[in-house]
Amino acid sequence: MRALRRCCRPGCKNPAVATLTYVYSDSTAVVGPLATVDEPHSWDLCEMHGSRITAPKGWELVRHEGAFASQTPDEDDLTALAEAVREAGRPSPGDPSYRGYTEYTPPQAPPPPAPRTGRRGHLRVLPDPTD
Repeated sequence: MRALRRCCRPGCKNPAVATLTYVYSDSTAVVGPLATVDEPHSWDLCEMHGSRITAPKGWELVRHEGAFASQTPDEDDLTALAEAVREAGRPSPGDPSYRGYTEYTPPQAPPPPAPRTGRRGHLRVLPDPTD
């Protein structure tokens, strides 16, 4: 189970429901729904801080319309997601790579390299006589 993400504002322990991202090239701050993953250049905010945040002077603020929903998935959502991922990775019986699907052939080690005789500058490499 993944950890509950908290608001990034100092002293705030509320759960995050929104993500703040800056688009530096457009001088725009965007407050939208909570991102699915914690990004290093974005900030997670709780309901109160997400609705009160302002953009830097001279910047435009784009805010998500409506209320932010809590992003805590229930057991049914997680089970459905796991089944969808499992099904997408499973080959179909008509697929040439199907071959019974439950079979597993471990990868085989590559053959050992053949001994080489070569010349490097004024030195000569000779094969080991024990081989």
